[in-house]
Amino acid sequence: MSDKHISSQFDAELNSISTHVLEMGGLVESQLHQAVHALVHMSLESAEQVIANEARINQMELQIDHEIISTIGRRQPTARDLRFLMAISRTTQNLERAGDEVARIARMVKSIINNGTPRNLPISELRLAADLASALLRKSLDSFARLDTSMAVTIIKQDNEIDDEYNGFLRKLITYMMEDPRTITPSLDLLFLAKSIERVGDHAKNIAEQIIFIVKGEDIRHTSVDKVESVVR
Repeated sequence: MSDKHISSQFDAELNSISTHVLEMGGLVESQLHQAVHALVHMSLESAEQVIANEARINQMELQIDHEIISTIGRRQPTARDLRFLMAISRTTQNLERAGDEVARIARMVKSIINNGTPRNLPISELRLAADLASALLRKSLDSFARLDTSMAVTIIKQDNEIDDEYNGFLRKLITYMMEDPRTITPSLDLLFLAKSIERVGDHAKNIAEQIIFIVKGEDIRHTSVDKVESVVR
């Protein structure tokens, strides 16, 4: 078998793994939209659908991991190909964890519906943070599909916007709890829900970091935005 034929087969395997990652990411994104719908409209049906689909995301992660291990064993990749497979593995981990957070959101929405959260609590204000997290996740998948490092840098910067929304919401909830102690328990539910939304944004940022690792060969986790920009330039 010629080296060229082996190389084309390897490329096909890498493309197949990439496609499966994007499919997994698309499912997580769809789950997030459904969870946000459940939150905004207090829809028990939507929340239960998200919870029911959680196992599919877990199964997709296992399938991709199996493909990665099989490919490494057969092809023994080096340099950028090995970086690519390592980054794929980290990306699927982040997608699975984002899926866990989305399922957690759905469970908390279900609990809120069943417990009858007071109407004066700012539930609808979580919509902006959720929309930001959803947009960030979508951008990270687009950036991954194109290996677009410029977009990856933008994602890393925009994660701060979700952090700001979370901090603002936290301050508002503290005010509600101080004014009316009866809102403490439901406010804590909303606080944990908001934290899950913020973590989805964190996972999208982590995926963006892996894109830079694939293209530039530098691990920029836990570094400043200025350092990230200098690596990409």
